[in-house]
Amino acid sequence: QVQLAESGGGLVQAGGSLRLSCAASGRTFSNNHMGWFRQAPGKEREFVAAINRSGGTTDYVDSVKSRSTISRENGENTVYLQMNSLKPEDTAIYYCAATRNLNWRSGAAYDSWGQGTQVTVSS
Repeated sequence: QVQLAESGGGLVQAGGSLRLSCAASGRTFSNNHMGWFRQAPGKEREFVAAINRSGGTTDYVDSVKSRSTISRENGENTVYLQMNSLKPEDTAIYYCAATRNLNWRSGAAYDSWGQGTQVTVSS
């Protein structure tokens, strides 16, 4: 497994930006596809974005696609999620996760999860 630790969450006004970071240790980071998920109160966990091992392929849920960028620095064992034009509906706990499975939109495909970082967007 990979040990993951998210950071960068916080309280931001609607229209603002945040960059979430996820630092990895353990299993070779560059062997893993990485994903970001979120869970809002009372809702199911939702796929947000994913990036493949090399960083050459990315995938986003439609609701964030035009406002977000996922990236990774394999030399620093870190994956990022830049989110712009934040909306109150983006409020959630954001989790990063690691997988070797190509079915990266499914949470069940991931075998390593971080503890999450809270993002709160005020209107």
